[in-house]
Amino acid sequence: MADGQMLVVTEVAPYTTGPAGVHGVLGQAATALGELAAMCDLEPVRVPAVADLSPDDLASGVLALFTIGETPFSAAQRQAMTEGWAAGRLSVLGVHSATDACHTWPEYGQLLGARFDGHPWTQSFRVEVVDRRHPATESLPADWSWHDEVYLFKDLRPDARVLLALGDGQVDLSAPGGRTPACGFPLAWCLEDGGRTFYTALGHFPGAWESPVFLGHLVGGLRWLRGG
Repeated sequence: MADGQMLVVTEVAPYTTGPAGVHGVLGQAATALGELAAMCDLEPVRVPAVADLSPDDLASGVLALFTIGETPFSAAQRQAMTEGWAAGRLSVLGVHSATDACHTWPEYGQLLGARFDGHPWTQSFRVEVVDRRHPATESLPADWSWHDEVYLFKDLRPDARVLLALGDGQVDLSAPGGRTPACGFPLAWCLEDGGRTFYTALGHFPGAWESPVFLGHLVGGLRWLRGG
């Protein structure tokens, strides 16, 4: 991948235990991510299947992931991604279910920053802006209400910089699967450890991709990945 490109990977693959649900919003998200890439002087390239990529394609530039299931990256592709990120050549933009992918690849969780661990709730909630000193959050409203799946996470990296979180007291912990994870309820974070990663858990529903506020959140994250 050329440094001036952003690959947009939207592949849905089965879990090891069976089929994965296909997010109907993927096409809409890919279009929006392409527009945001252009705003950051990047050429967007949509990639429906990672088998079409060479390891060199994944070693540098910006890689946007809206994936789910066991994305079939080859061993050579995985090595190119981890080495490219560690060397600062590759940046990763993770959206929503990207943390619910590649569960059989241990380093992937480190690359994204955490692992998906369920979503007991789908509801409206208040987003808490934890860190407003970041391009992905500086333009967000002080009182931001949102409707989405509320993800739980495990193995959040200790060096993850949490940007957004679920406001306190908004979910029913007695619901099936409801609990408070050790990391709390982060909704967006970033990493910088050689390469850069920006991840947001939001974006399940079509309305997200029509929201200037959400798209501003994403383009701010992308600009940060580009060194902004």
